[in-house]
Amino acid sequence: MKQNKYDDPGFFVNYSQMARSVSGLDAAGEWPAFRALLPTLREKNVLDLGCGFGWHCRYARAQQARSVVGVDLSERMLARARESTNDPAIEYRQLAIEDIDFAATQFDVVLSSLALHYVAHFDIVCQRVHHCLVPRGSFVFSVEHPIFSALAAQDWYYGEHGERLHWPVDHYQMEGPRQAMFLEHEVVKYHRTIATYLNTLMKAGFTIMGFSEPQPTQEMLDKHPDMRDETRRPMFLLISAIKNG
Repeated sequence: MKQNKYDDPGFFVNYSQMARSVSGLDAAGEWPAFRALLPTLREKNVLDLGCGFGWHCRYARAQQARSVVGVDLSERMLARARESTNDPAIEYRQLAIEDIDFAATQFDVVLSSLALHYVAHFDIVCQRVHHCLVPRGSFVFSVEHPIFSALAAQDWYYGEHGERLHWPVDHYQMEGPRQAMFLEHEVVKYHRTIATYLNTLMKAGFTIMGFSEPQPTQEMLDKHPDMRDETRRPMFLLISAIKNG
């Protein structure tokens, strides 16, 4: 059974109140770096894995993508995406990321935002993405940074007065599931090292084109001062790759 926490009513309510859920990409601290890794989307067929509320799908169409397919396992997420979309060139499908089975060379670009650290078998996803991409097609995704995901607690080490002293890292090389707390609910995330992300992509037939460990821009910090601690350790890892051939 694939994990589908987003259809839990309490979890969904909490997620819907997050800044990025309300304001979209403009409230996502990693968005400027993610956008910079994307290829030109004009006249491209795009697949979004773990599309959520459909923000990236609608962005792709705003960049004049030819067509967009967004997949997500959550019925609630897709219902919100459909409510917010009035575009026949965007199709939403209820499907687990691990179960995608699209035709060979169906897409020019595959993207995924903060979804693949919920997937147990990253290698299988890479193989299936490789299959459905055209030669030299792009695969661009973001995940929680392995420094952030190494410990299940995913929290700071605090001083005696509650001050944030440092971010602890331990068991980094011990890959696998972590029972983490997110939005006051237990969720299962999968920790992988940076080396595993890169080597798995290359083994599947991709060439790494770029990666990023972004911190919030000054503009983002001005709008969201609570993000200032995000400059002290990387929270996200972004990778851009192309299909060989």
